[in-house]
Amino acid sequence: MAELIAQSAVEIVELLRLGAITPHDCLDALEKRIAAVESKVNALPILCFDRAREQADALMKKAPAERGLLRGLPVPIKDLSWVQGVRSTSGSPIFADFIPASSDICVEKIEAEGGIVYAKSNTPEFGAGGHTFNALFGVTRNPWNLERSAAGSSGGAAAALAAGMAWVAHGSDMGGSLRNPASFCGIVGMRPTPGRVASDNRAILDQTLGVQGPMARNVEDLALLFDAMAGEDRRDLLSKPRPAQSFLAAARSGWKPKRVAYSPDLGLSPVEPEVRAITRAAAQRFADIGAEVVEATPDLSGAHECFHVLRARSFATALGPLLDKHVDKFKSDVVWNILEGLRLSAEDIARAERQRVALARRMDLFLADFDLLVCPATITPAFPVEQRYVERCDGVDLPDYVRWLAIAYGPTLCGAPALSLPCGFTADRLPVGLQIIGPVNGDAQVIAGAKALETVLGLGTTRPVEIALP
Repeated sequence: MAELIAQSAVEIVELLRLGAITPHDCLDALEKRIAAVESKVNALPILCFDRAREQADALMKKAPAERGLLRGLPVPIKDLSWVQGVRSTSGSPIFADFIPASSDICVEKIEAEGGIVYAKSNTPEFGAGGHTFNALFGVTRNPWNLERSAAGSSGGAAAALAAGMAWVAHGSDMGGSLRNPASFCGIVGMRPTPGRVASDNRAILDQTLGVQGPMARNVEDLALLFDAMAGEDRRDLLSKPRPAQSFLAAARSGWKPKRVAYSPDLGLSPVEPEVRAITRAAAQRFADIGAEVVEATPDLSGAHECFHVLRARSFATALGPLLDKHVDKFKSDVVWNILEGLRLSAEDIARAERQRVALARRMDLFLADFDLLVCPATITPAFPVEQRYVERCDGVDLPDYVRWLAIAYGPTLCGAPALSLPCGFTADRLPVGLQIIGPVNGDAQVIAGAKALETVLGLGTTRPVEIALP
């Protein structure tokens, strides 16, 4: 079982294809690993192994060629998305006992490609915040150091990967929720171009701030899950067809960037000096594969106001109707977000939309001169688990619990695909992620560039699953 846990997702899928193992073997290995470490990490508070084994039985009755891209690979789903017949709480007491009668589009696609859902991963209440804790399940801890945060809001997914309780994981991202946990936990997380992964968008029909995406221990594994998640769906008016070339093929293509921009802060945020030094050194390694590396920063002025307004509008639209009935059940940060949204004027929203258009255009013009833009994925390594958020960085006070996420929400506003790649460790042996950003619809380019740098850095030999948790 331990040997299976240590394998990559790509290797597991190949063993499933050959018939050397079955989905039941994978589920047995995961159940044993979860029993050993979940109580220490608190990443997967909702388990559904009975349902998973039923799904595995049904899959094994199909011809091998009909078992999809994942062929029975188990996948945990973030507890913001619905899974039919499985408790889906959004980390909120309001939905503590909610069991949906249907699954979200993304879950349907994963299962249609042979993914087996066996767990829901922990998330902050309604995904609000960069630290994973909630009143229902408590705090998720970082497997690299149990006294540190796993970040959020896909913190449970990232911690499960780092602790060896998953080979790949589903997550979502508005202000860095796939990238921040990936950076803190030493795994790979990617925010795709909006529409690349079809979503239900229950509150906003044309949602482009929040997207769903893949997480994994390495770039090829991430690309494999991304292929299973991607594709258009008539229920999502923004969804895009699968590209002609798979993302796994892109990772293996050998493509290398010719010109890379490194920005220490995207002009948006203070960054801890150690993080800045580690990411700058990692960015310079693109030169090892023949790329010119230039220190340059796009003009993202206006991003703070723009994100604050559009994020607040999103919370007010999605959760405003629940506020009067359940105000006592919301955490204070969520109430603040909703009320900020309800106070917005039409001019506030119009100005933010104009700012976003300007930001996207300036980013596009900047990337016309570079194949990739890279910068820190987070401004700090994993902070103490007792903290709610980063209040101060490199001597600068931050005004609220969202501002420390600016280096991630800048690319969000521009619609750019962005990936967090492990690029080094602090003196305290905490992981640091490098954010790799590409042009809109340049998801394959981001993946290929990340794979090229991953190979140069050689950090795949340091596997979080090998950490002996106390």
